[in-house]
Amino acid sequence: MTDTTGDFEEQIGYALDEGTDDKTLNEIINHVKDSYNKSKDWRQQSDEGRWLQAYRNYRGLYNSDVQFTEAERSRVFIKVTKTKVLAAYGQIIDVLFAKTKFPITIDPTTLPEGVSESVYFDPKERPEETNGEELPDSPYGSRDDEEELPKGATLYSLTKRLGPLADKLRGIKNLKEGAGTTPTAVTFSPAEIAAKKMEKKIHDQLEESNASKHLRSSIFECVLFGTGILKGPFAVDKEYPSWNEEGGYEPVTKVVPQAAHVSIWDFYPDPDASNMDEALYVVQRHKLSKTQLRALKKRPFFRADAIEECVTVGSTYTREYWENDLKDYYINESPDRYEILEYWGTIDTETAKEYGMDLPKEFKDTDEIQINCWICGDAILRLVANPFQPTRIPYFAVPYELNPYSFFGIGLAENMDDTQTLMNGFMRMAVDNAVLSGNLIFEVDETNLVPGQDLKVYPGKVFRRQGGAPGQALFGTKFPNVSNENMQLFDKARQLADEATGFPSFAHGQTGVQGTGRTAAGISMLMGAAAGSIKTVIKNVDDYLLRPMGEAFYFFNMQFDHDTSIKGDLEVKARGTESLMANEVRSQRLLQYLQVVSNPVLAPFAKFPVIIREIATSLGLDPDKVTNSMEEAARQAQLIQQDAPPAPPQQPQQPGQPGAAPAGGAPGLSPADMQGGGGGAIGIGAAATPEEGQFSGQANPSKAEGVG
Repeated sequence: MTDTTGDFEEQIGYALDEGTDDKTLNEIINHVKDSYNKSKDWRQQSDEGRWLQAYRNYRGLYNSDVQFTEAERSRVFIKVTKTKVLAAYGQIIDVLFAKTKFPITIDPTTLPEGVSESVYFDPKERPEETNGEELPDSPYGSRDDEEELPKGATLYSLTKRLGPLADKLRGIKNLKEGAGTTPTAVTFSPAEIAAKKMEKKIHDQLEESNASKHLRSSIFECVLFGTGILKGPFAVDKEYPSWNEEGGYEPVTKVVPQAAHVSIWDFYPDPDASNMDEALYVVQRHKLSKTQLRALKKRPFFRADAIEECVTVGSTYTREYWENDLKDYYINESPDRYEILEYWGTIDTETAKEYGMDLPKEFKDTDEIQINCWICGDAILRLVANPFQPTRIPYFAVPYELNPYSFFGIGLAENMDDTQTLMNGFMRMAVDNAVLSGNLIFEVDETNLVPGQDLKVYPGKVFRRQGGAPGQALFGTKFPNVSNENMQLFDKARQLADEATGFPSFAHGQTGVQGTGRTAAGISMLMGAAAGSIKTVIKNVDDYLLRPMGEAFYFFNMQFDHDTSIKGDLEVKARGTESLMANEVRSQRLLQYLQVVSNPVLAPFAKFPVIIREIATSLGLDPDKVTNSMEEAARQAQLIQQDAPPAPPQQPQQPGQPGAAPAGGAPGLSPADMQGGGGGAIGIGAAATPEEGQFSGQANPSKAEGVG
């Protein structure tokens, strides 16, 4: 992995001036806190209540304001919400990781700039034939050239535009720009090579940062609460184990990009924005221990004196009201933690100058500038200009279901809130009725019993009677059992939950499906219909999380990585939706397409390297391991051409030999089998003309041999 420490620190080197006065620092702190409080108040009024309700339904907890009558004995909570949330979460994760890696690919743009789209060489062409002084004119040249190029300028411009890829292709002779013009020419795409190297780089970075775990956490909150948050890429110090020759441990520390999950409860966006593209600022709330707080001193441009001042002051964390609900119990004492506010937002350039920030030249003529500020209590821990180019706030928010008038989306648990309430009510009624109908209600005539007796009834109980007129002292009353009617209502409420969520019960293992669902074809049809709602969610994940996060990693590498072989005019594509198609179906369609384009007429229009890689992927194989790269394929073509034995010269055949053309007959036919329907072999020969007697479909039969 390339160490990007120096470049990243150089990019963010315009930080807070240590000589900034206290008044200016207070203005900065007030600006961050005002933004945080504005977002906090808006979120508390509009979103936190429904998040808490979704969490209670998931956990099977009744809200404190739920009132039960004295007649209601049962407190049962049927956690259908939990079942559906986990089922939807599992299905989304299965789709996203169907190919065992992040569903992100890097492809060249339609017209890539800065690197050639395709080059070729002819294995049969000798170097001395093209390395002379006189080179043929070529229709290709450098982009945006308006003057006529001299001979040989194409080869020079090609080498220049290939850049570092020219070293990789040095072993291939007679490299030319464009697609191959002969059947023996081998064509490959330098732009695609750069794209695949960039893709492998990003996947390696995602794997090292354990991004798949963080993505799963974000998807879970997306399903439960309606919005999932992911942050990145941001530079962190990562320790790589290393030992010297003597066995001493000498770890290597490098700055690497990382992506991390951010809980929705710690995320405070601009309340006037409906998505991240519109957000002017974002505040993330951190809960750090003393050890974690001091560890920030190792990161670039954190003020060590301010951190130690914060530690000296002591704990600054105040528990929010919703934290007690999330923990299922109330905690009175404050935790020994520190509340840190991380601010990413836009401020006026003039305001930044007043704050004492040393801005680079490219920012001094702009009206606004984005900053990153960390505060703890009344101390600024870090203040730098946003280092990323193009400028972006490094957070991604994906909605489960779009809410067009709010930043936060709508989750599956919220969609079935009412039906969950109905299911709980009907089930409690059924349980209470079953208990009531399963026991006798006693009526007691106390005049026939000795006074002061315990009236509790249990097996073996003895009641003492008084003397006097005989009569029955105890009368039993049995109530009717109507629990079946209540369970029918419960099932109806569950069906309404299926419709409200778009996620049917059979999709998460419910048995007893009737009608169409009793056949294999019917189940397949129902599952296909159920995938429709998940498809919408996957599309949101593609548009709001995977593609922008992939672009962020791409921009990060373009800005901070030294490896020029991965750079080019590339585009990021999210492939989550593609995984909804079963691999078996995809591989079958790819093989069918391969058969179609195997036709020599259609073969020039097919991208066979892409087809082969896609087939390997659909079969669950790693295309990087089972397919050759463009360079390897070119070298392999050279070896095959060199090792191929020369074709034997064709000798003229004499009459009487097998396959020879007998007199008066077509080549390869015996006189006894002139129509080619018997045992004679049909040979290859020149077609006869209509003027010849051997022509079977003579234009003038009267002139044919043997006629007339």
